[in-house]
Amino acid sequence: MVLFKRKPVQLLPPKDVKDDNAEVWHIPQTGEVFAHYEDYLNRMDFYKQRRFICQITGHSGMTFFEALKSELAGAEEVEQAFPEALKGPVLRRVQFQTVSRIDALVDMVFEEFRADYYPGEAVTVSTADGERLQGVVREKTRFGGKVLPDGTQTAPYTRYTVSLEDRPGTEAVVDDDHIFRDRKIFTKSVLRSFIKKTVTREAWNGAPWLVKPDVASQYHIDSRIPPHLRYDTKLMERKQLQAQKRASNTPTQDSQGTNGVNGAMANGPARLPELKPAPKSQKGKNQSPEFPQGQNGSSGMLGGPETGIFLAPPHKNPFQLPLNFRNQPLPHSMTAPEPPPPPPPPKYPIEDLQVPLREGVVRPPLAFLCKDPPTTSDFAVNGSAGVRDKLSMKSVGSFLETWDTLNVYCEIFKLDSFTFDDFVEAMCVASEDTKVQMFEEIHCAVLKQIVSAEADGGKVNVQLPELDDEEEDSEEEGFEEEVKEPTPETDRPPARATRSSLAKAEAERLLAEARAAEKESQNVEPEIKHRAEDLLEDYDWIEELRKRNFQNGGWERIMVGLLHQLSKNERLEERCEDLLAQLCPPDVDPTQVTVRERYANLDVNHRVQALQIVCILTTQTKAMRTYMEECSEQMTAFRKEKIDWQRQRKQAIEELRTLNDQRKILLPENMPPSPPPDQKADEDVKMTDADESAADAEDEVPDSDDECAPRRNFRRANDRAAERQRKRKEEKERKEKAAEAAKVPKPSKQFLKVLKDIQKKEDLIKKCEEEIAVIDNDLREADCGRTRVLGKDRFWNRYYWFERNGMPYGGLPDSSTAEAGYANGCIWVQGPDELEREGYIDADPEYQAEYKSKFDVTVPERKKREEGATSVFNANQWGYYSEPEQVDELLKWLDPRGFNELRLRKEIVAFRDKITQHMENRKKYLAVAEAEEPQEKGEKKDKRRDSKRMSTRGRHHEPTPEPTNYRCLAWENTTAMEELGHLHSEPPPPPPPPRPKKQATKKRQAAEPSPEPAPAPKTRRRK
Repeated sequence: MVLFKRKPVQLLPPKDVKDDNAEVWHIPQTGEVFAHYEDYLNRMDFYKQRRFICQITGHSGMTFFEALKSELAGAEEVEQAFPEALKGPVLRRVQFQTVSRIDALVDMVFEEFRADYYPGEAVTVSTADGERLQGVVREKTRFGGKVLPDGTQTAPYTRYTVSLEDRPGTEAVVDDDHIFRDRKIFTKSVLRSFIKKTVTREAWNGAPWLVKPDVASQYHIDSRIPPHLRYDTKLMERKQLQAQKRASNTPTQDSQGTNGVNGAMANGPARLPELKPAPKSQKGKNQSPEFPQGQNGSSGMLGGPETGIFLAPPHKNPFQLPLNFRNQPLPHSMTAPEPPPPPPPPKYPIEDLQVPLREGVVRPPLAFLCKDPPTTSDFAVNGSAGVRDKLSMKSVGSFLETWDTLNVYCEIFKLDSFTFDDFVEAMCVASEDTKVQMFEEIHCAVLKQIVSAEADGGKVNVQLPELDDEEEDSEEEGFEEEVKEPTPETDRPPARATRSSLAKAEAERLLAEARAAEKESQNVEPEIKHRAEDLLEDYDWIEELRKRNFQNGGWERIMVGLLHQLSKNERLEERCEDLLAQLCPPDVDPTQVTVRERYANLDVNHRVQALQIVCILTTQTKAMRTYMEECSEQMTAFRKEKIDWQRQRKQAIEELRTLNDQRKILLPENMPPSPPPDQKADEDVKMTDADESAADAEDEVPDSDDECAPRRNFRRANDRAAERQRKRKEEKERKEKAAEAAKVPKPSKQFLKVLKDIQKKEDLIKKCEEEIAVIDNDLREADCGRTRVLGKDRFWNRYYWFERNGMPYGGLPDSSTAEAGYANGCIWVQGPDELEREGYIDADPEYQAEYKSKFDVTVPERKKREEGATSVFNANQWGYYSEPEQVDELLKWLDPRGFNELRLRKEIVAFRDKITQHMENRKKYLAVAEAEEPQEKGEKKDKRRDSKRMSTRGRHHEPTPEPTNYRCLAWENTTAMEELGHLHSEPPPPPPPPRPKKQATKKRQAAEPSPEPAPAPKTRRRK
């Protein structure tokens, strides 16, 4: 068995795949099957670590597959090298041994079998004349020792009957001194490898060595573990031993007594007790004067610290009982039974709901981005008050999924990244009056992935359900009616009525009635929910999508065609029918203009539902699969590069440690001498006097104006003197420093070289760490296969930070709204799914009663108490945190004693700085946008007031309302402009006109500046 951290690698249990057509991933070396590709990759990454050990050879630093290959080769070699005749006896001797170290076990077995031989073993015997012959042991007879008449005992001995190979038909009977085996066959190394291959041992103290079941059955070895060697028995013995130790260490009355027989016996060998005579005043009247009496004055039996303790009379044997009690049985001392030891404290981490409650610790309140939250929340939400009143809770998950898909795969869609707040706002405010580029670009970019352009072949890139042909259906119905019409039959004579014939006639009658009812139901016209078929009667949406006819309601009509065809899918039928009823209602004439108007006025919850359907459809395209495969290959290359940098860093750290040891050795010889005592006190005093005299001169005020000029000259003279003195002082200090530097011995060249090498190694380590950090970020961005969850809490709520993987932390750095500095900026909390809710939260009453008996509260009551006023109860409900302070409060609420919250807390701590930074950036971005709106409204109001003051002779006109300046209007799709030369929603520009003749354009070409080079394509990847 391959070892990992000195323990056998445990293979995963086989998966129960119910669907035989489901795609699975298989590891042939281990036989493990995975239903999810991510689990398969994680297991392969684990197996490819060079941390595994071959149990047979002991070689380490190998991958799992290399260690497995080495083990198989080593096992085959051991199987061939170890004598077959010794396998059974050796295994029987090893079975149930409790020697802890395998080295001691090998030494013990080797010493026992080195001079012992078994039938079937190839040996060498020496004859009386000294000749050595090869043979095979045929029979072994062991004789015990004998007791001679003189009382001495002879040693036991063994005789072997050996069939000689060189002399066919000849056998030799030899004893222990004339038989031996080849030294290379039975060695400690071979024995150790054989034991490792065939024997296992559990990881607890005192566990016995056990022969593997398949090997034990092969050699008929009993595998039933004796009761005294089982783990339960050992555990009970250990607990009893600990209880006895605690009882012996606890001071009892017996051990405290100084003159008791029982106490002396209990504490070890008997010794004479120290006796003190009682005071004379305490002697009883009926007591013999020989014997001192206790305080209670009991006759005969003296009152000691415990009933049944006899005090010995002075100057006599302390263990001799008084005469009155020699013939009476000793009274038994009654001791209280030992209370059972308390249960051991739990070893954390444990299951989250089994962690004891903490009083007064409540989760920070959640905010909700919808008008119908599951619980009321008074928490203020930045920048989403108007949006919150339009969204329903069932649409929040669709918004998050669609936004995440568009930003993770923005390179495929050729879209600039955008913030989640701008996306929600764009989906809400887009209308006939407010044209939002983001709204149109997203729909057109997603539709382009469904069908390729004409220039690229016009291929449909996804599998669409087939539309029903009405004409073929009517023909088939007519044909079925013809077939069903009964043919006239000739009159037959009435047959005899039997029970079978009557039953058959009744069945035919019921069948005819069912057919008639079905025909009547078909004749009833179904209720018309929408008029999408009328809109698409002479319109091929796939052809129009190939031509990229998106203008003037074109992409809205294409959306209707796509939804109409997807409605033939049973899973999407209900959702698509509802959307088509909104876009093509039965009471409105279906035209491209009306569809455009209906889409402009469509409710935001229906908009995101339609966009989500199309985004999920794009994940089936070849472009998406190719992109994910390329990202997977990039991640593999990044991991290899990271391993190289880690190897360099490890090597540099080892070399730096060696250089630091050398520096410590050379440091005493290159230490500077101690600085001399400071002898500048007099100079400081003089300088202080000069400063004071100058200050006194400045404080003097002239009495008249005539003294002003001379006084100013005197002050300048003092300044010049102070300046000269300062320069002299600096020069003197410089000379003293130079003299001190000259006295300091110069460090040796070897020491300087060591310091230089240390600096180089430190720079190399710093560079390696920087490169590793960059590669980790690249791995995070390239991990686009699935959205990584931060973790789950004790109530199985999922926590998401969507910048966790698949995208740059703040979106594309060259996006049109990159100055926002964030992408989503929130931690989103999703409720538990149905299975988790039924299994852990709303469990059976029996489980709830058991839980309440343990914690005095049921799980739903605990959820309400610890989550506070805001909660999410199922996977369709979402809440979020948007304040940096709430992250710290959430970390305080999470209890690392539980499995789930330990992992969740670790993830949040790892990304805490980025999360809080983006939350701050989000607050600033939304606050600036909110501050600009009232300022612009005030400026427009002032302009209208000024226009009203102007006198006009004509009719007064009301000013037209100015459009609101929404944040999302600042977004532009610069990626499409740079890569395509135009927006997705616009047609490509016409081809340039033919170039004019060179003679007519020479001067113009000379005057025009040289064209700028085309910008580099946008990418999030590291160059």
